[in-house]
Amino acid sequence: MTPYRELTMEQLTEEKTLLEKKFARIKAQNLHLDMSRGKPSEAQLDLAMGMMDVLSSTSNLKCEAGVDCRNYGVLDGIPEAQELLADMTEVPANQIIIYGNSSLNVMFDTVAHSMTHGVMGSTPWCKLDKVKFLCPVPGYDRHFAITEYFGIEMINIPMTEDGPDMDLVEKYVNHDEAVKGIWCVPKYSNPQGITYSDETVRRFARLKPAAKDFRIFWDNAYGIHHLYDDKQDHLIEILMECKKEGNPDMVYKFCSTSKISFPGSGVAAMAASPANLEDIRKHMRIQTIGHDKLNQLRHVRYFKDIHGMVKHMRKHADILRPKFEAVLNILDDELGGLEIGSWIRPRGGYFISFDALPGCAKAIVAKAKEAGVVMTGAGATYPYGKDPQDSNIRIAPSFPTPEELAIAAEIFVLSVKLVSLDKYIAEKAS
Repeated sequence: MTPYRELTMEQLTEEKTLLEKKFARIKAQNLHLDMSRGKPSEAQLDLAMGMMDVLSSTSNLKCEAGVDCRNYGVLDGIPEAQELLADMTEVPANQIIIYGNSSLNVMFDTVAHSMTHGVMGSTPWCKLDKVKFLCPVPGYDRHFAITEYFGIEMINIPMTEDGPDMDLVEKYVNHDEAVKGIWCVPKYSNPQGITYSDETVRRFARLKPAAKDFRIFWDNAYGIHHLYDDKQDHLIEILMECKKEGNPDMVYKFCSTSKISFPGSGVAAMAASPANLEDIRKHMRIQTIGHDKLNQLRHVRYFKDIHGMVKHMRKHADILRPKFEAVLNILDDELGGLEIGSWIRPRGGYFISFDALPGCAKAIVAKAKEAGVVMTGAGATYPYGKDPQDSNIRIAPSFPTPEELAIAAEIFVLSVKLVSLDKYIAEKAS
């Protein structure tokens, strides 16, 4: 295909006329399709329905430590749940605390506690003149929403194919005492699907923070969320690397079963150094007497061990993989060679990141909505919702049915083409 930028004004307007007719026909169908968030589909939720049957009124509801899971207690979580999520997170079981259903809630609480009471005896962030967080971009909008909520200044750190730009990370962390944290989705990142390289992880571990209360917020949300059996990314375990480098307390590592079992009723966890965990327990003892142990028990009885969890995730991959490949193939077939966008083929995770021509993302999302496709708002993958280039769009293929997804992808590429044509026509006319 000839790149749009090489077409004459006559060719551009002719192409636009043809595509507008096609767009009008689709728009007339009054479709309502949702690609806005990385929600598991109904078929994926059905995979874990057996979990609803592992506990009943006649079940033994005591955990292996002999504690009745119906009652109060066990602040860190039942031992078998610690072992299961520790294996999933690749850490020792004594370095993990089990929480409720949401890792996002744990991250929010962790920032809140740092604001009000400080980190391991340091000055509470709310008493400081300035608090800053580094934000790899494009990134996860809900991370950015947390730091924005607390009035923390966010600094964009561009992503590379190996992870965040570590030269910039080192510059800020090692020399600015106001930098207290960095958000990371290190494996199959949201939205690009990038996994941090070995060297990137090692450079994180070798950081020499100017602030002793600096923490890496390592949200390993997609640790076992592969799309392929034979093509899987590998991520070095960050806590061990930090310990090797003499920085054992520098990381909070978050995970959950939200996209493994049920997003609304999963189990979340945080792994950290012993010193960090004891600091966290001081807050937890005031906040709760213990999280939902019946749900923890339910997960353990259903999955049994990490092998059961990995086997279960293959079933998720069988549902997700055709959806990802369908969207990626349409992007390749319809946009390849036109030079009006670029995208990455992820090996796991929940998203496809699309970079349109500068200044076009908002218009593309609006155009798709006009035809009935709701997408994540343009700019959402940047702090404050402000993409400097107005180019990044997050595509979430998981929720629609395969039939709906095929139509949604067609609408998306049509929208990209029409908005790109408008851009080139306007440039040639000026």
